[in-house]
Amino acid sequence: MSVPKAIVHLVDDDESFQTAVTRLLQIAGYEVRGYASAGDFLMSRPADARGCLLLDVNMPGPSGLDLQAALSDHGIDLPIVFLTGHGDVPMSVRAMKRGAVDFLTKPVEREPLLRAVSEALARDAAARETGSRRQLLQSLYDTLTPREREVFGGVISGKLNRQIAVELGAAERTVKAHRAQVLTKMRAGSVADLVRAATELGLMPDSHPREPRGR
Repeated sequence: MSVPKAIVHLVDDDESFQTAVTRLLQIAGYEVRGYASAGDFLMSRPADARGCLLLDVNMPGPSGLDLQAALSDHGIDLPIVFLTGHGDVPMSVRAMKRGAVDFLTKPVEREPLLRAVSEALARDAAARETGSRRQLLQSLYDTLTPREREVFGGVISGKLNRQIAVELGAAERTVKAHRAQVLTKMRAGSVADLVRAATELGLMPDSHPREPRGR
């Protein structure tokens, strides 16, 4: 299956500005798609869109900040670089707190724009790599039998084979065999690898200290 190409999605109602920025980015080697409004972007955006979003703050209809909030509400995590001719400090702080990569003031200079786009695309690539790894780990974990998952839980808790055997009411050699299967199925070379996988999958046992018992 081919991986969708990273695209710079440019949302701005100023046609001449959109044309100029598109040319600049294309010369730099980026693929660009333009949209005249937040609504146009939402209606035209492919479900598997990857890349980043160059977003004007002030547009007819929903603003850039409104679109940022809507994307967040729908779990769409495209890195955003804001562009505006009327920005102020509170507005930029609000955008950055919501995860924006940068907040650039028009007219936008070439180097700051290219730097911001490069960072946004790098963030997107890193997030997708993390998501793909988690998906792989989940698929591997799903191949474990119920008993192997119990052994997995004991191993990542730092328990020895004999301790796990006592808890499960099984022979130690049986636990040892299950442990080997868990390592093989999870493609782990060590217990440390299993712990990292469990951490990424959110399977690590609660590490918060227990309340002291009364005397």
